[in-house]
Amino acid sequence: MAKKEIPVLLLTGYLGSGKTTLLNRILANEKGIRFAVIVNDIGEVNIDASLIQKGGVVGQEKESDDLVALQNGCICCTLKMDLIEQIADLAATGKFDYIVIEASGICEPAPIAQTICSIPVMEEYYNRGAQPRLDCIVTVVDALRMKDEFACGDSLTKKEIGEDDIENLIIEQVEFCNIILLNKISEVTPEEAGRIKAIIRAIQPKAQIIECDYADVDLDKIINTGLFNFEKVATSAAWIQELEHHHDDDDDDDDEEVDEHHHHEGHCDHHHHHHHDEGEAEEYGIQTFVYYRRPAFDLNKFDRFLATQFPKNIIRTKGVVYFNHNRDMSFLFEQAGSQKKLTQAGLWFATAPEEELQQLMMTEPGLAKDWDPVYGDRMIKLVIIGQKLDREAIESMLDACLANR
Repeated sequence: MAKKEIPVLLLTGYLGSGKTTLLNRILANEKGIRFAVIVNDIGEVNIDASLIQKGGVVGQEKESDDLVALQNGCICCTLKMDLIEQIADLAATGKFDYIVIEASGICEPAPIAQTICSIPVMEEYYNRGAQPRLDCIVTVVDALRMKDEFACGDSLTKKEIGEDDIENLIIEQVEFCNIILLNKISEVTPEEAGRIKAIIRAIQPKAQIIECDYADVDLDKIINTGLFNFEKVATSAAWIQELEHHHDDDDDDDDEEVDEHHHHEGHCDHHHHHHHDEGEAEEYGIQTFVYYRRPAFDLNKFDRFLATQFPKNIIRTKGVVYFNHNRDMSFLFEQAGSQKKLTQAGLWFATAPEEELQQLMMTEPGLAKDWDPVYGDRMIKLVIIGQKLDREAIESMLDACLANR
């Protein structure tokens, strides 16, 4: 009798591309599918996991086991065994129909796929429940960011891309997938969209490309597709396809043909060799830290900082803030490249009546732990991700935005 399987969807894509938005759409499905979720974040604070939990779809019960947060590392390297154990634990519960994994924005998909595919041949402990089967890899690409920061994708084909360049990471994510969601498509012109798709096709000729806004895509196109086949995906990248075209040629011509290939496909020699003694964060020169303060920002100062001082080497910022003109309201701040967004996130618990607050303190141990006698639960907590960050300078600029400074 064949062992029961549990399909796995792997979501990848660069920082701020829309993976969490897509995940929340998947979780809000009305098809009756019971999802378990694993969210990976390179920082010490897993903002994406808390946003998914706050959305009310998973992780709301006190003993909830349907949302797993893996942080302070990447599941393709430093947290590989953590990923295996969590997949095995979720499968063993028998509660779920499907597992969705949201990889960190700087994860490479190939090592994660290898990890998932290795579980069925591991010892019985990791296969005590349903057997995990990688169903599909979806890479989310931010069309607007591709236009603004990567010259509509042209930057991905330049010949001088280094192994630690961000362009190389994006190429890795595009090369190794079944489906590419070209997100925020209405933010670019049809001509720009055409250029971006042409570059994607030059890198990855076989994956499906689905255009969308706000990661709004038909669930049937990405769930239970059965699309993943390791060998097919691993050989679908354009540089491998190109090499295979020369496979049957004479050995005497090898050097000449490889040289021709380098000129034909500018990205061809940028396939990534992962160093086992370092994670992706170090390899791509990416750093992360948490800016944490209790006083409020001055909205005008913060706005001026965003408009005139915001460091260009900050790739992604996400977290909660509040302002001195309305200290009762919390806001979610998100930045991805040149895109910045501020959204109301609800009233702080500190605004609740005393009796209700006491009850909350008893039922929410985390609230009591974070409680400050002056500020209550009000705080500024921003996860900042970038390349070659000057933490001291960034903290100094943000401190200058605090009220009464």
